[in-house]
Amino acid sequence: MIYDVTLAIGSGVPPWPGEPAPVVTRLSDMAKGDECNVTRMDFAVHYGTHLDAPIHFIPGGGDVAGLDLGILMGPCHVARVGDAVDAIGPEAFEIPPGCTRLLVRTRNSALWDHPAHAFERDFVAFTPEGAQWLVDSGIRLVGIDYLSVQRFHDAEPTTHRILLGAGVIAVEGLDLRGVASGAYELACLPLKLIGADGSPCRVVLTTRP
Repeated sequence: MIYDVTLAIGSGVPPWPGEPAPVVTRLSDMAKGDECNVTRMDFAVHYGTHLDAPIHFIPGGGDVAGLDLGILMGPCHVARVGDAVDAIGPEAFEIPPGCTRLLVRTRNSALWDHPAHAFERDFVAFTPEGAQWLVDSGIRLVGIDYLSVQRFHDAEPTTHRILLGAGVIAVEGLDLRGVASGAYELACLPLKLIGADGSPCRVVLTTRP
């Protein structure tokens, strides 16, 4: 089985407050008599399903182009957090031994039943203590089913700094509806953007034999 857990650009996914929504325009258009269709896109690199590189919050940190493909592809565990959980702290669920790639499904996933909803400020995300727990547990990549691994109302970006400072890749804006807890193979491929602090990416899960 193949699970595409990527949000579609063009489906109305809300941008992060203060950032622009994507603008998609045609530079040439066959419907207007041009020889071919050519599309231009203008969007923030942290829009929709995307990942964060260390330089997003860590001065001198690595960029997207330098991310290790060995972390972005390989065995992955999907964990389910109960709907009553408002913030993910230490030991919120069991991390299997040897797990280095972890995606977390929360009640956030139900929001993608209506992608064009107004931005939800009270989404479920990791506390700083939860982030440190992931680092201490050996996680190298963590994904969440809304637009940030960190809570919107946090006074400081401590969760991001803990994760990115330890070299953990944060994947945000996943659509995990219909994905059960368990083991999968992950492919999470960003654009190879030199100097960029983030990138949209196509994220696919496949079931392991």
